[in-house]
Amino acid sequence: MGFIKNVFIIAEIGVNHNGSMKKVMEMIRVAKDVGADAAKFQTAVPELVMIKDAEKADYQHKNTEKNESQLEMIKKIHLPLNAYKKIKVECEKLDIEFMSTAFDNVSLETLKKLNLKRNKIPSGEITNLPYLRHIGKMGKPIIMSTGMSTLDEVHNALNILIESGAEKEQITILHCNTEYPTPMKDVNLKAMLTIKDELGVNIGYSDHTLGIEVPIAAVAMGATVIEKHFTLDRNMPGPDHAASLEPEELEAMVTAIRNVEKAMGGGEKKPSSSETKNIAIARKSIVAKTSIKKGELFTEENLTIKRPGTGISPMGWDTVIGKAASSDYEMDDLIR
Repeated sequence: MGFIKNVFIIAEIGVNHNGSMKKVMEMIRVAKDVGADAAKFQTAVPELVMIKDAEKADYQHKNTEKNESQLEMIKKIHLPLNAYKKIKVECEKLDIEFMSTAFDNVSLETLKKLNLKRNKIPSGEITNLPYLRHIGKMGKPIIMSTGMSTLDEVHNALNILIESGAEKEQITILHCNTEYPTPMKDVNLKAMLTIKDELGVNIGYSDHTLGIEVPIAAVAMGATVIEKHFTLDRNMPGPDHAASLEPEELEAMVTAIRNVEKAMGGGEKKPSSSETKNIAIARKSIVAKTSIKKGELFTEENLTIKRPGTGISPMGWDTVIGKAASSDYEMDDLIR
């Protein structure tokens, strides 16, 4: 079910470019080089997203200037709306999908004009009814993060999207925890499966933990989309750098996910092509334990089981016992 057949890996640049187009271009190249499917940004007109006195989150206080407001912080690191056309062109040039999350309707309309392949709803907008309706009417595949949400809130948002025109099969819901970084004890990865079982949708995981093991585990559990923040340098100033992967870590995550994806297989239990040649070597056959004369009965005293597995399978033991030998056998001869 759904629009994504393989694990779709989103390299979340977000605002980790710190407002620098030079860093933007470098980060797109990194995302492409490590094998991510998409490079994702965050698009906003800060004054339309928050009031001037809006408080920062605790993690934002830790990683940014102490005396600036959330609005001042966001204005410093967001790109102007006219920058995203150039960014999309660069992504197309490098053959990596351009994605961006809009945080207000003006930004949403800006991205709409760029004809993105899919829309990404951030966790903070899951209770924004007009925004959800706007997204639902656009007729594009949707990926929705669900940090800070209850299952009922996720269900309500899903219903709004569908009622507004979105197709359920085109919606992927990401389990997420909106703390940067997320403590391991709060990941609750099994909730991803609850979303799938209760809502019958495609599932994925947006990760804010330190390290790469949780998104890898999510893939093993059935995630079809993985989103992960990355940065050129975790020590750079800004709200999200500290909880982001550096390029070599991002590459390790992508490589591990691709390996896990291959390892999941199709589900049928049968010998693989690579191991078939070892069946005869590792399995055993019924062989003569002692010398056996033609006409002598096979017994548990004159037969045993040894490698290789090119003779009669030991599963035929009960059938062979009591039969008369049709020829002479020396010790270790395969019974025929």
